[in-house]
Amino acid sequence: MATKSQQSKSSQSKQSNAQKSKTPVNQSKGKSLVKETIVTLIYAFIAATIIRLYVFETMLVPTPSMVPTINVGDRLFVEKITYSAREPQIGEIVVFYTPFPDERAQQMLRAFDKFMDMFTSSQFKGSVKYVKRLVGKEGDVLTLKQVDGNYKLFVNGAIPEHLASINYELGGVFKYPKLWEYLIEASALKSDKNKYRAYLFTLAQKEGNELANTVFSILGGLDPVPYGIDYSVFVEKYLKPQNINISDYVWTENGQVYIKVPKGFCFFMGDNSTESLDSRYFGFVPESGIIGRPILRIWPFANFGPIQPLLKPATVQ
Repeated sequence: MATKSQQSKSSQSKQSNAQKSKTPVNQSKGKSLVKETIVTLIYAFIAATIIRLYVFETMLVPTPSMVPTINVGDRLFVEKITYSAREPQIGEIVVFYTPFPDERAQQMLRAFDKFMDMFTSSQFKGSVKYVKRLVGKEGDVLTLKQVDGNYKLFVNGAIPEHLASINYELGGVFKYPKLWEYLIEASALKSDKNKYRAYLFTLAQKEGNELANTVFSILGGLDPVPYGIDYSVFVEKYLKPQNINISDYVWTENGQVYIKVPKGFCFFMGDNSTESLDSRYFGFVPESGIIGRPILRIWPFANFGPIQPLLKPATVQ
């Protein structure tokens, strides 16, 4: 008959063997759980990337260019499906990539936006998103004329229905027909601060301080405006390859400045004309830079709601 000591040892041995038999099972389950979690995260990342590239994304609005429709600090939900099926219409609010790096806007981006911009196509790496209203497409001729004391945008000789209620400022190229040519010349010298500074000084003597300050405020690069846009990227990537000579698309007749939109490009302007850096100042935007339609304001929650309805085919007046 087994003693109590022997029974105790036998019991401990069985418990030890049971624990040993369970340990590999537990380890196997743990490894399987970790593997499943990793695989799930990978699939989620791939799905999020696909959705980000082809379905929707968000953007933070850092400027007042579209006030009161869109305010500073609004976060917008942007859908991409509509414009994959049809072209945007004149009068629609559109989100697009700038055809150049905008150093000032990059300084305003938050961590989330910088992370999401990692998924941007290589063509627009370094660019930022703008939100403006589409006012001209390829082949359209634009000009600003006074109507009842306010400047209205005429497209092909008439005011588009969806732009009739918007008043604009006579600024940018509509005020200085050679503005874009001066931007091209100045941006080519921007890397050499002495030559760049001398160019701005000469331009001020030739065309006046206001025009020289406009060029400087757009390009930056010197104190007290260290940041600006890198216009040379726009020139090298879009204008030169398509042999676009700015003087062929900007002209003056009887004191009236006209702009013709080149093939493959669009023209955008902000509703809050006095506070908008738009196509009046930096020029045309390639159609390939269009991202989508801002359809919903998702932040701040107090202003949660739709941004714009789908427009019916526009008429002119």
